[in-house]
Amino acid sequence: MKACTVCKMISNKDHCPSCGSPTSDNWSGLLIITDPEESRVAKELNIEIPGEYCLRVR
Repeated sequence: MKACTVCKMISNKDHCPSCGSPTSDNWSGLLIITDPEESRVAKELNIEIPGEYCLRVR
């Protein structure tokens, strides 16, 4: 699993399927957003697309 260096979305690809930025193997903290419109956490982190995200990526 890799995380986007910009939006922090987790995927198996070398580039983020959401924003196209490079991904990194060096990440920590798993966050799953199912309903971004109703999630306070998603709003705080500016997440608009449901999916898996990391809390920190290097």
